[in-house]
Amino acid sequence: MSGQGIAEGFIDQGRYTPNNLIAGEFPRITRYVTVTGNTALSAGAVLGKITADSRYQLSAAASTDGSQIPDAILAEAVDTRSGDVQAPVYFSGEFNRLALQLGTGYTVAAIEPLLRLRSIFLRDNVPA
Repeated sequence: MSGQGIAEGFIDQGRYTPNNLIAGEFPRITRYVTVTGNTALSAGAVLGKITADSRYQLSAAASTDGSQIPDAILAEAVDTRSGDVQAPVYFSGEFNRLALQLGTGYTVAAIEPLLRLRSIFLRDNVPA
């Protein structure tokens, strides 16, 4: 054995830590988009689309650039502090409301009907 817990000839590829974001079987549509905003975002961040340039950022209630309308759920964590990044987002599916990252001025109760219009449904995950 070359390292503790790793069989010879195999390379440790890291660890998978589930984020508890997915909450059901409703079909998920995933696409890559450009994410901006000069911030670190976690998987589950609720994003809105900036009308002028079609980039996405954390949806905040007071925004006036189009991103105030929740439109997608970020599929994996990103850091845009060094510039815009390409990232996968969900445009439909069922997600755990407790795993969401919300922008300023939003509550789950406020965004839930807006996301439902986009076939994004929120529910509570039931522990196994």
